[in-house]
Amino acid sequence: MSAGDERRGAPAGSRGEELADVLAPRPVTSRDVVFSGAVWDVASEHVDLGGDAPVQRDKVVHPGAVGVLALDEHDRVLLLRQYRHPVRHELWEVPAGLLDADGEVPQEAAARELREEADLVAGRYDVLAEWYSSPGGSDEALRVYLARDLSPVAEGERFEREHEEAQMLTRWVTLDEARDAVLDGRLHNPTAVVAVLAAVASRAQGWQSLRPADAPWPALDDRRD
Repeated sequence: MSAGDERRGAPAGSRGEELADVLAPRPVTSRDVVFSGAVWDVASEHVDLGGDAPVQRDKVVHPGAVGVLALDEHDRVLLLRQYRHPVRHELWEVPAGLLDADGEVPQEAAARELREEADLVAGRYDVLAEWYSSPGGSDEALRVYLARDLSPVAEGERFEREHEEAQMLTRWVTLDEARDAVLDGRLHNPTAVVAVLAAVASRAQGWQSLRPADAPWPALDDRRD
């Protein structure tokens, strides 16, 4: 065990193990939904962390989401600029959406979002990365796919966008240009940031890090148990 591990009090069982997050739920002694919204709820839970009494933890209960980094044959990615009211900014993003359709698997949701937001279909999907968006206050799990072999949807099959999506702007930029915008602090949407940096890293490895589109997604599956 390294000196850094000793200072942090790493448990003995962690020595030599693969670096990976571990499912380790604590007992929830009570739970109340204090807000029920159109997309997500807020739950207040009392959790037994092993102390004298349970502690209160509030969280956003989220259905999960997927994002798509569409990469064309010229090494360009598609970005969409969309208004986000909570931060009062128009953010450059990748196509993304909620896992809120009953029975829809994540890859199908990603393909739907690519069609609806970008008027594109892809011949190949691979998993780039997955993460929790804000694990200190939300259970939202998010997975981003790399989409390639792109083609436009048929003219008569285009989705009619509304609300913020009706005013979206689109822009194709090279992957390197997107990377530079992230590192310069000019792009702030977390899905776009993770997708771009993951794609740059994977490209440097000859795309060997990509996983199949139907690869297991423990973060989502564990929450649904």
